[in-house]
Amino acid sequence: MSITDTSVQLDELGKFFAVTARRFDDGQAAPEMFSTAVDAAWHQLAEDPQAHSAFTAKHAGRELAHAETSGRGLIAWVAAYEEAYGPLPGIWFTAADGSLDTAALATYRETGRVVAEWNCSPAPSDGDGNTLAAGTKR
Repeated sequence: MSITDTSVQLDELGKFFAVTARRFDDGQAAPEMFSTAVDAAWHQLAEDPQAHSAFTAKHAGRELAHAETSGRGLIAWVAAYEEAYGPLPGIWFTAADGSLDTAALATYRETGRVVAEWNCSPAPSDGDGNTLAAGTKR
């Protein structure tokens, strides 16, 4: 199965940024971006700094930067997403090439947990590419 609709990716990116804002406001760590499909849309959006700034301000109420981080483990923000939007859709288990990881999606649907790798997370930004402390709004 292939999921390549950029509007779906951007919709999920907006939800991810809203979850990010709530986590930052609560003093929690940045959420892990584990979907390469959603991250690909983020990278494309970041190519236009004004559009990126407007998008993050709309969805997170502040400017966010794309921070290179990496790790593997339990994705900590899934419950907050589910509380606000319901279960994660398949795009979160989709690679940048559009291929769906059916095993990871099935595990999530059976357990409600996501264990994955990530290469980046959002960080608060001053709008000039400089990151700020997590509790900072601009």
